[in-house]
Amino acid sequence: MSTDVRKAGLPPGAPTPRIPFNRPTLVGGEMEAVGAAIASGHIAGDGPFTRRCGEILETSVGCARALLTTSCTHALEMAALLLNLKPGDEVIIPAFTFVSTVNAFVLRGVTPVFADVQPGTLNIDPVHVEYLITARTRAVVVVHYAGVACDMDAIMRVANKAGIAVVEDNAHGLFGTFRGRQLGTFGVLATQSFHETKNFTCGEGGALLLNDRSLIDRAEVIREKGTNRSLFFRGQVDKYTWVDVGSSYLCSEILAAHLSVQLENRSRVQQLRSSIWQTYSDRLSDWARVRGVGTPTVPAECGQAFHMFYLVLPSLEDRQRFIAHLRERGILAVFHYLPLHLSPMGIRFGGRVGECPVTESVSDRLVRLPFFTGMTATDQAQVVEAALSFAI
Repeated sequence: MSTDVRKAGLPPGAPTPRIPFNRPTLVGGEMEAVGAAIASGHIAGDGPFTRRCGEILETSVGCARALLTTSCTHALEMAALLLNLKPGDEVIIPAFTFVSTVNAFVLRGVTPVFADVQPGTLNIDPVHVEYLITARTRAVVVVHYAGVACDMDAIMRVANKAGIAVVEDNAHGLFGTFRGRQLGTFGVLATQSFHETKNFTCGEGGALLLNDRSLIDRAEVIREKGTNRSLFFRGQVDKYTWVDVGSSYLCSEILAAHLSVQLENRSRVQQLRSSIWQTYSDRLSDWARVRGVGTPTVPAECGQAFHMFYLVLPSLEDRQRFIAHLRERGILAVFHYLPLHLSPMGIRFGGRVGECPVTESVSDRLVRLPFFTGMTATDQAQVVEAALSFAI
């Protein structure tokens, strides 16, 4: 299978689209930073570039500690370990999310309980979350879909009442806000993604954000294969050894170097993406409203991260025709998540048709338009014109 991101989502043998769904963000200076990391002789993790990324995240987001990881998936696995989850525990997870959100907890023997999403933002429904809580519930994982915040007032109220932890899967939402507060600072833990499809990228990478200082020392141990290696390098112990469970979650210094340049230029990246998102919204909103096509909902209390722009077509048939319509014009648009509770694994955990109706409906009808930081006005205009020419 091709690894060309320009062809991701296309059948084998399909021509490369003229306008891809995604191109990884580049701001200039990434190669120089990578070269500097290589020249330094320190290309494993926790060098100066790794530390710089952590510092930027800590100061710009406002978390107690940010630890760079190999992926958002691994950051979620660390979260499950830090919460001391065990077989028999339950964690509530949105049915409309990527498989990593659930896998990290299932790996600890946890039973996932799938919650539906709200029809506007496609974020986890706090009312459904409260209904699903049992005596075995230990945590709820929220996903800020498309970089638009969940209703964190309602989520925190429900979680605090039940005495359960909140984990934010903030893969889409870095530098988004809710009521002026940065996403990633509401839960006891939060995770970030720096995959090539995200606003800021090093190809593969992630971060664990810690808002509870009492978890920092153990998080460092878990990230370093269960050893107290971090203490050794700070001169706090004369040798390091195995002290807890853990794995190899530390990001390479080469990847951190690439990422650091992008995080340093975060304002410019977000400004460019904001302009692209706003153009889609301005040009397509009237067309969509007349034809019964949904567009992203951004509540007034949410400062979004400008991660994606999507449409919700009236039917699955319309969605498939729309994707084909754009493909014929050299434009790659793609669908998104399939309902986790109806996947083969989800059914093994008791998932049933009808228990998450919004997820089941939206999944069949949602399509994401091409959206990347380096998108030109000409390319975007062609996407818009292709969409406007689609007959429903």
